[in-house]
Amino acid sequence: MQETRQNRIARLLQKELADIFQSQTRAMRGILVSVTRAKVSPDLGICTAYLSVFPSERSEELLKNINANTKSIRYELGKRVHNQLRIIPELRFFVDDSLDYIDRIDELLKQ
Repeated sequence: MQETRQNRIARLLQKELADIFQSQTRAMRGILVSVTRAKVSPDLGICTAYLSVFPSERSEELLKNINANTKSIRYELGKRVHNQLRIIPELRFFVDDSLDYIDRIDELLKQ
């Protein structure tokens, strides 16, 4: 029962974070940020979000900027989900480099 609730909340947070990043990166031409996965701790206090950034060369710079603005992102998230959640979880962001890893493996297999 608890895992079902965790998964539902994780999907909700993933969707809302994706909307937030889409609206904020619209001004920055040529950058695409997507939330590939979100995980919520069992007490629903921490949300770990994995971000995929295109182009991947700017991922470290963008992650540093996102971590500097975590409070404003959490505030915006709280405004969007205040009817569904009583406590807005603490946000942690990581770069999801699985697509780069897959590309690298394909490149090695072609050789």
